[in-house]
Amino acid sequence: MANLAGDIRLAVESGDAAIGTREVLRAVMSSEAKLIIVSSTMDKSAMDDIRHLAGISETRIIVYKSDPTALGTVCGKPYQVSAIAIIDPGNSKILEEEY
Repeated sequence: MANLAGDIRLAVESGDAAIGTREVLRAVMSSEAKLIIVSSTMDKSAMDDIRHLAGISETRIIVYKSDPTALGTVCGKPYQVSAIAIIDPGNSKILEEEY
């Protein structure tokens, strides 16, 4: 079984990712985002914006079942992260796995 936290960390470290709601929205609008990961406790308005744009661009969304603090830790960041867009997965198989 795939380890989502490990795959997120590897993608952030070895590939390219947009971190934060504003950066994720930019990545989706510019068609760079290949996958979006959001915290399950993300702000509803921001989640609605991301879902809308992801639907238009047909970008898959994964809901990370934890809060932004835990998602930030998984990304190796010392702050809360509500959303991540994977632009280049690097050595991670995150785009190929089902979670």
